[in-house]
Amino acid sequence: MKLKVLNISTNKSTTTEVADTIFARDYNQSLVHQITIAYMSGGRQGSKAQKNRSAVSGGGKKPWAQKGTGRARAGTSRGPIWRSGGVTFAAQPRSYAQKVNKKMYKGAISVIFSELARTERLKIVSGFDVKEAKTKNITAILKSLKIKDALLMTDELDENLYLSSRNLYHVGVCDTQSIDPVSLIGYQNVVVTQAALKKIEAML
Repeated sequence: MKLKVLNISTNKSTTTEVADTIFARDYNQSLVHQITIAYMSGGRQGSKAQKNRSAVSGGGKKPWAQKGTGRARAGTSRGPIWRSGGVTFAAQPRSYAQKVNKKMYKGAISVIFSELARTERLKIVSGFDVKEAKTKNITAILKSLKIKDALLMTDELDENLYLSSRNLYHVGVCDTQSIDPVSLIGYQNVVVTQAALKKIEAML
């Protein structure tokens, strides 16, 4: 499979050969959904905690005698129906992480890249070549690509590229080590350098 590579400085394009097994796969909605949910679940803090009847202080003594008072029997003053009592089915700290096989994760990333390429939302450039940390540099690049909403991906994190783009709405920057399914489907376009493309192909 061949993809177009744009040289931003000269505005001329060439082609590069990529593997069909990575960039020409059929779309698998259930796989992408499962991996996306698993990734988002892994980011949850899971630190919510409430006190149950055994965790609240007090309540060790029986409030009143079992019989003879005319009131309902009670063994503790810290039951859920009492003021200052424990919470029924109290939330406890837990992990929301889901087990994901490496093969499934790589497969989902390949499926997403294939869909991006199929819908012409995957843009490949020879390089960004941002020498100064100025927003206008990224604005010019996006204008030449005729896009506004994009994830810019490089083989190694470029500080100038990051500083130049952080002021722009819905423009993100990442390297090949930081690829995740949520970011890939969260932006309208994904702009990848040719070096990053080769690295992605080797990873997947």
